[in-house]
Amino acid sequence: MIKINEIKCKTVLNKSRIPGVDFALNPYVGCSHKCLYCYAVFMKRFTGHTEPWGDFVDVKTNASEVLGQQLRRLKKSRISFGTVCDPYQQTEEQYKITRRCLEALTYYYHSVSILTKSPLVLRDLDLLKKTKDIEVGFTITTLEPEIKEIFEPFSPSVQERLEALKNLSQNKIPAWVFVAPLLPHLADSEEKIEQLFTASENAGARSILFDTLNPYPKVWNNVINLINKHFPDARNFYDYYYNNKREYEIKIKECISRVAKNFKIEFDTAF
Repeated sequence: MIKINEIKCKTVLNKSRIPGVDFALNPYVGCSHKCLYCYAVFMKRFTGHTEPWGDFVDVKTNASEVLGQQLRRLKKSRISFGTVCDPYQQTEEQYKITRRCLEALTYYYHSVSILTKSPLVLRDLDLLKKTKDIEVGFTITTLEPEIKEIFEPFSPSVQERLEALKNLSQNKIPAWVFVAPLLPHLADSEEKIEQLFTASENAGARSILFDTLNPYPKVWNNVINLINKHFPDARNFYDYYYNNKREYEIKIKECISRVAKNFKIEFDTAF
């Protein structure tokens, strides 16, 4: 059972360290998708929660009002929804905080990026069309439902994400795919990377961005527990990955570049 808390925020636009992004906008603290590889678990230490990450969501009920105040004195900027939470997680269906923030942004000329795992973003198609400069990214870790269910048990299906991406593309909303993390051994073979390219291109994605698994201690413990339980034959490879991450990244970047030559879709890596 997810614990929902209503909170007030003093600011909703926070300076971002992500290249190309000026401000992060997260309407919620915590996320009900409960992805076991989630790097945002570090946010828990700022919340005062004793529940495990993924078991609580704090709703910033005044986010749109605070955003409106900040926008009035903000120069044109690049604003990204969903850097440490999914702005369209299940709680959004009830509270509509993301929608109200988008409404505020339609009156300005900021560049807006949304990253989600949810087809709920289609609910706000009317606002996406009104926003001057916007794009929507869908995080897809694997095309295999069995692996997806193990690593991100409460997120929407990958098929739903691809169908939502196709819908946005058909409505001329720029959409892209974020493969993050690229799961070592489970989703990083040349064949599986080719399948990710194919699915993304067929859905109308303009680009595809890859990132590797970041072995933060708490994240790594979660991942290794899953590997030991469900994929014990892969344990040795994960030990190799942990100790040779840079070497792995060089090889996987070469693989991605090799596969990409067979597709028209743009690609990049975040490592």
